[in-house]
Parts: sequence; structure tokens; C-alpha cells
Amino acid sequence: MPNLLEGKLALVLGIANKWSLAYAIARAFAREGATLALTCLAPKYKDGLAEITSDLPVAGILPCDVTKEEEIAGLQEWLAGMQRPLDVVVHSLAFANREDLTRDFVQTPRSGFLLAQEVSAYSLVAIARATAPLMTGGGSLLTLTYIGSTRVVPNYNVMGVAKASLEASVRYLASDLGPKNIRVNAISAGPVRTASARAVKDFSSILEVVPKRAPLRRNTEPAEVADTAVFLASELARGVTGNILFVDAGMQLMGL
Repeated sequence: MPNLLEGKLALVLGIANKWSLAYAIARAFAREGATLALTCLAPKYKDGLAEITSDLPVAGILPCDVTKEEEIAGLQEWLAGMQRPLDVVVHSLAFANREDLTRDFVQTPRSGFLLAQEVSAYSLVAIARATAPLMTGGGSLLTLTYIGSTRVVPNYNVMGVAKASLEASVRYLASDLGPKNIRVNAISAGPVRTASARAVKDFSSILEVVPKRAPLRRNTEPAEVADTAVFLASELARGVTGNILFVDAGMQLMGL
């Protein structure tokens, strides 16, 4: 069933490079016929993002720092200026200080805790508030999470707590936005070798363990996450909201 997203406008936040899950999702959306609107953290990253997405149907790229309300308001205005409904939003944003991913969680300072929450969890709420009015025909809002939200993963620390907050936000947003026919879901991806994942100490050891323990006996591939995002963004998932979908080769079901 080709062109599952034909005619749809999809906003993708969080493409850092060609190895990021957001990039894989953007490519899958383009394959299925979507037009893309992209954001980057600051103007200095715009040219690099334009270069790696030059072969995709990109309507525009806007620098947007989600810790700044005025830039989120600018994002809303920019999207409204496209004079077409927004159909899909992909939130692929997370950040924590590197030192807070290496020290014991109990040593997390207030500033580091709040920063991780603001960028990794609250930004979903802020983006939903800004984009929901533009999704006049309903639509799909999705984000990315990890099993460290519900289980202790060594060295994930403050990010695990932020992902737990993110997942709770998914449920509450699904309830709030459901009457507008806007679905809100999260994909819990297995470990993938991205730039953000490499910030987690000893991350390579996780990649070595999963193929030995996961039911499918392999690590997760970015394309698998991207195809799941296509499903959630399409009419095939029209009855799915408030869910955390695991795309992790089955690792989440293993006890040890």
C-alpha cells in the first residue's frame, strides 16, 4: 500500500545528522508522499540540515530552540503561513548534561534535572500546544522514548526520569487532544547507534547484549522505527492513541 502519507504535511523536529532516528523517519515519510517541514536548534545548523535533506521534499527549515517560548510562537506562525493544514508532528528532542549521564542519579543537581525535563519532556507539551490549532483536520503527534523510562538502565539516569515524564505527557495529551481527532503516541525504540545514544556511558555494551538476549536476536534498525512512525502517522493507525509502541526486537519483554 504505497503513498500512505500522500498529500500530508509533516513537521519533524530533531534531525541532528544522517544517523538520527528523526532523519530515518523523515526519509520514510518522504517515501510515502509527505511534504516535510523541518526545524533545527539554531541558524548555524540550517545549512547542514538543508544539505543532508536536499533530496527530500522539504517545504522549509526553521531554527527553533524549544526552550524559548518566542521561538515556539515563531514556529506556529511559520507553519500557519504555509496556508495548509498540518497533519503530522514528530517530536524527536532530548537532552541532558553529559555529566548527569555519568554520575549516580542521586547526585543529579537541580539545574541538570530541570534541563532534562524541559528539553526532553516539557517541549512535547509546548509543541503540542503550538501545533494542535493547525491540525484542523485531525492528525498524529508522535515522540520517541526508551525503556529506561520504566526500568533502570545503567548510566541513563536523569534521562530515564525525563522519558518517564514524556510518556506520562503522551497519555495526558492524548486525552486532551482526542476530541480534536489528534492522536498522540510514542515509539519506544531499542538502542540505536545515534549521536545522542553515544553520550550514554558504556552504550556500546548495550548494543552487544541485545543480540544475545532479545527474542529476535538482533539490534533495532532505524528503518524499523521509521516504518512504525509511518504507521502511526497514517490512517492505518486512526484508532491508536495514548500508546507506547515498542520497536526493540522484543527486548522489553525479557526479565533478565
